[in-house]
Amino acid sequence: MPRFLTLIRIDEQNAPAEGPSPELVERMGALFEEITKAGVMLDTAGLTPTSEGTRVTWSGGKTSYTDGPFTESKEVIGGYSIIQAKNKAEAVEWTKRFLQTHEDYWTITAEVREITEG
Repeated sequence: MPRFLTLIRIDEQNAPAEGPSPELVERMGALFEEITKAGVMLDTAGLTPTSEGTRVTWSGGKTSYTDGPFTESKEVIGGYSIIQAKNKAEAVEWTKRFLQTHEDYWTITAEVREITEG
C-alpha cells in the first residue's frame, strides 16, 4: 500500500498567538484516533516555529546557514503526517478531514505527495 507525506503549511504571521483552541485539539485527537485505528496513520507531528529553525543551503560549492525566523517566507511547514492509504484520493480525503477540524479563522494549506519506494 502506498505511503503519502502531507506537509501542513501555515502562515506563522497570522496564526493565533495562543495556538490551537482546546476544541480544535479535541477534534484533532478524535480524528487521529480514528485514522490510527483504521491503520492509516504512520506518523504525525507539529513543528516548532521557524524562529527556532536553521536553514542549511548548498550553493556554489559552499554550505551556508541561516537561523530563523524566515521572514521572507509567508507560508511555512507547520507540521506533517505520513499515512498509508489505498491511493492518493484516500490520502487527500483524510487530509481534507484534518483541515476541516480547524476553525474558520485558520488559513492552512496541505500538500499531499506520494513517497517513492526504492
